[in-house]
Amino acid sequence: MLNGLYIVATPIGNMGDISNRAIDTLQNVDFIICENPNHSRKLINKFGIKKKLVALHDHNEEEIIKNYIDKIKLKPVALISDAGSPLISDPGYKIVKYCVKENIFITTIPGASSIISALQLSGLPINEFVFFGFAPKNKKKLLDFLNRISSEQKTSILFVSNHKIIQILELFIKILPNRIISVCKEITKINERVFRGSPIKVFKEISSSSKYLLGEFVIIVDREKNTKD
Repeated sequence: MLNGLYIVATPIGNMGDISNRAIDTLQNVDFIICENPNHSRKLINKFGIKKKLVALHDHNEEEIIKNYIDKIKLKPVALISDAGSPLISDPGYKIVKYCVKENIFITTIPGASSIISALQLSGLPINEFVFFGFAPKNKKKLLDFLNRISSEQKTSILFVSNHKIIQILELFIKILPNRIISVCKEITKINERVFRGSPIKVFKEISSSSKYLLGEFVIIVDREKNTKD
């Protein structure tokens, strides 16, 4: 195993989706850089992996580089996120950029991605798509964000947390009333559900039960106007 950085994808829900290569990598690295050690510890404990976990978030990435980059040069080190493929709306970009600059070995152990899974489940055209990341919290920024999506010529993807899903759908009804959307929740988990149709149709379905408001959401937006459900 070469010294350097191993970017390892982890399951987005169902633990059975982890690859044998991911498990083997995590078992053989020197330590693991992760978002939330408490969350990642559940994963590594399940597979009998006993490694030091180093917390990484948006505010300490420079510190992690300063304190650990020399160790990454001399040892194999893994980078994981809380779920799915690392660096997608998650910290880690600066570490990878620094490794590239320092000519440190980098490789990826691919696996689950909620973006790809949601696209597959959407029933919408996915030959061309644009990922917009998490919907902003600030109302003005959120409106600008949705207006950008409304003018996009490709299928659009965004992440939405459970406490914002109703607000987002209400704005979709106003800003993109004639776009077909697909809203995926809890992908690969026991409560996986996909809502498809116009924003008003999806809004009515999701708001009909509190159980539909739990979890994280991925929204796929059709690139063309459509008045049919």
